[in-house]
Amino acid sequence: MTAVGAVNSSEAVRTNLRILSIIGFNFISYACSGLPLAVLPGYVLNDLGLSSVIAGVVISIQFFATLLARPLAGSVADRYGAKRSVLCGFIGLMLSGSLTTLAIVLHAQPWLGVPLLLAGRLVLGVSTAMISTPACTWAIGRCGTPSTAQVMSWNGIAAYGGTAVGAPLGVVLRNGFGIVSIGLCTVLLGFIFLLIALGKRPAPLVAGVRLAFHRVLVAVMPNGLVLVCSSVGYGGLTAFIALYFDSLGWQHAAYCLSGFGAGFIAARLSTSGILHRYRGYNVVAGCLLIQSLGMLLIWLAPSPGLAITGGVLTGVGVSWVYPGLAVETLTRTPEANRNSALSALSLFFDVAVGMAGPMMGLVASGLGYAQIFLCAGLMSLGGFCLVLMLCRQTANAMN
Repeated sequence: MTAVGAVNSSEAVRTNLRILSIIGFNFISYACSGLPLAVLPGYVLNDLGLSSVIAGVVISIQFFATLLARPLAGSVADRYGAKRSVLCGFIGLMLSGSLTTLAIVLHAQPWLGVPLLLAGRLVLGVSTAMISTPACTWAIGRCGTPSTAQVMSWNGIAAYGGTAVGAPLGVVLRNGFGIVSIGLCTVLLGFIFLLIALGKRPAPLVAGVRLAFHRVLVAVMPNGLVLVCSSVGYGGLTAFIALYFDSLGWQHAAYCLSGFGAGFIAARLSTSGILHRYRGYNVVAGCLLIQSLGMLLIWLAPSPGLAITGGVLTGVGVSWVYPGLAVETLTRTPEANRNSALSALSLFFDVAVGMAGPMMGLVASGLGYAQIFLCAGLMSLGGFCLVLMLCRQTANAMN
């Protein structure tokens, strides 16, 4: 290896380590979000004796809070710095864990315990929003705009990996120390990583005109609609793949979700420089075609093995959609508003995943579970067509 190559390699390693030292905050945030997912529904149903509707509300209210808090997170990070937003997020994690712990201790008084539990979930949702996108822009601000693709790549792995680790960890904690340990663990993680974040150098605060969030939202909308076309398929897969397998008498539906995660992470790790080589929209277009193929394979699969293969292809297809759109979004956004722009883009993902359940449920009730994946494949193809239009508009603007 030449001296120049060794220097470049060493610099690349340092950049990745710097990115991971900040994107790691997102991993912790999503791990805290995952802790209660597998244990709170059973607690509400069996320990509190409440209905499945209340159990669903307890879980879903966090995601609505994240959705509503996206504009706040973007505004705080743009005006006061991404580090300050992340610090607020970790303080929120501590508060959420405290409320959850208190709610469980007071379970004998449901009139008090349940509102505290819901309050803890709301605060957790807001905290996730305050950490997720600002952590990305913090890392970009520290490492430079050319590192955007790397940041977004590691961020996706941190988000999915954190949730994947958090859910089983929650079960282990409940079985070993009781369900109250879920809240206490959240407090502890929030406190430890608050101290770590305090010691990190902030990204420079970019001067410039701060646009109102609704103006940023309108500017991001074309890319957001492409993200919706991709994300509805992901939401439909996670919500209905188990019911689809059951309806066909198949087993091992979880392997389809595992295949999705494996395809997603493998694609991210094996093609880390793809956005630099082929540009955002080109990569997104290819990914949407692969995602469409995966969804259509699940729809037509005559055996669970082929359906699982479709899940793997879907994961590969989804892998670079958000990073590619994020790179294109930040290219067209003034630096003073990049937190708001990424928060607005994430808003489309939240809405799409949240709406996928009821929308695809209507499809299933009228046409059957298989048609969910046909519709998702067609939506991915619709996103592909939108990307082609955006590519054409970009080419015309450059000429």
